[in-house]
Amino acid sequence: MEAGLACPDWPLCYGSFLPGRHMNIQVFLEWFHRLDAFLIGIALLVQFIFSFIKRNILPKSIVWVNALLLFLVGIQGGLGALTVTQLLPPDVVTAHLILALSLVAIVSSLSQRLIQSDCKPAPPWWRIMGGISIVLVICQSLIGGKMATTWASRKCLVQGSSCHLLDIHRYFAIPVTTFILAFIIISLFAGGWVRSQWPFYILIFSLILLQILLGLSTVHLGLSKPIVTILHQLDGALLVATFSSLIARRPYISEEIFFGIKDKSFMEACHG
Repeated sequence: MEAGLACPDWPLCYGSFLPGRHMNIQVFLEWFHRLDAFLIGIALLVQFIFSFIKRNILPKSIVWVNALLLFLVGIQGGLGALTVTQLLPPDVVTAHLILALSLVAIVSSLSQRLIQSDCKPAPPWWRIMGGISIVLVICQSLIGGKMATTWASRKCLVQGSSCHLLDIHRYFAIPVTTFILAFIIISLFAGGWVRSQWPFYILIFSLILLQILLGLSTVHLGLSKPIVTILHQLDGALLVATFSSLIARRPYISEEIFFGIKDKSFMEACHG
């Protein structure tokens, strides 16, 4: 929405907390972005305090993960300040994006870890393939972010120049999609507990399909519809969140025993 510099100062906006007489759609977006970031920081601070107070009944790693989140959101605030004071330098804006996606990934996996506290680890190959999928999606998002911060896509579509980033973004999507689909297919054929996570696979497949359609629409419309570009980025963030939740899941011991049984007759004497 070209609102990155709608508020020319930081942390206030036009020297006040609520820039009433300067308010328009761009100023509102930048102002609300800062307000939302502040609320996220407060939420993570409260989360860290409660996890420290309740550390005796929580997994040992939870306090440290919450401390890491608090540290990262502090850095994120600093990068946000630099994007304004340094007039949107591409490298800083791209770092701002990768840190945001990292926060999404950590919070999503942490939530799943709290839901499943007493479980056995998932198969290593499955976690490795899921982790690679997250990295690939984040890399694809970063290429898209680099295109936006350098105006490469607009220059390519309007002027026919600086098309290399758009080409990289387009062609890198092929191995990313192929790897993710391979991960889904292998997981379904593996059977057992891994196959039982099929609702996640359906969601991931749907998000991938939607992402391709949004990407094609963005280029076809020549970036004339900001909502399509916004949905494209949102879909990428949802993919990161979904994959992070998925690979943080672990089988309960009872599930592992059940899915590991090959001879169904064994269960006939265990009706209870």
